[in-house]
Amino acid sequence: MLSIPVKEGDNIERALKRFKKKFDRTKRMRELRTRREFAKPSVINREQRKKAVYKNGLNLKND
Repeated sequence: MLSIPVKEGDNIERALKRFKKKFDRTKRMRELRTRREFAKPSVINREQRKKAVYKNGLNLKND
């Protein structure tokens, strides 16, 4: 569970901003979205290969 210590006299908007940033770093929403529906392992592997090919192509262009 996330906890953000809020000091007395601290701005609530700033505390919310820190909470949102910490929450985004946990990647919890991304995990929940992927769990929304089942994806076969073959589909996941295919997407990972496509992503790797794309990234490799970007690296070749920069060299």
